Amino acid sequence: QKSTVSSSRRKSRKAYFTAPSHIRRKLMSAPLSKELRAKYNVRSLPIRRDDEVIICRGHFHDREGKVTQVYRKKWRIHIERVTRDKAN
Repeated sequence: QKSTVSSSRRKSRKAYFTAPSHIRRKLMSAPLSKELRAKYNVRSLPIRRDDEVIICRGHFHDREGKVTQVYRKKWRIHIERVTRDKAN
């Protein structure tokens, strides 16, 4: 990785969307709860497989679940019992 940082929107978007897996791990991190933040003195951590998470966005918000898979290539996180049904 280069040491210089660009403030260009174009370059930062390109860097984000073409990021390799080991950098996507860091980008796909999530904030911790108040209790965990106090316990570990850390605001956020990369998401991993058996984490307990609360969904904040979208149709399933305020649902809790366990992470079953972190699909870095598609920027997705699969959570137990959170699935969309087919329309037909």
